[in-house]
Amino acid sequence: MTSTWYVSYEIRNTGTGPKRRNFRKTLTFATETQAKTFAREKVEEGLMVFAGTINPYSPKRLIVSSSIHEWLDHE
Repeated sequence: MTSTWYVSYEIRNTGTGPKRRNFRKTLTFATETQAKTFAREKVEEGLMVFAGTINPYSPKRLIVSSSIHEWLDHE
């Protein structure tokens, strides 16, 4: 199955790396539903989350952290 969605989230600083650097991890998903389920878990952990579609998928979608709650609540 081809991945169409990604979710990128912050990784909390464990104190072993540079304090000013923001570490992020990105996972890909085949469906928007799978991406939303994973993103919801990370938001509930209190992490900053971004999501969107992977090129060349059209129409292109980008969900920034300030809009993530709206995206998660929209069916």
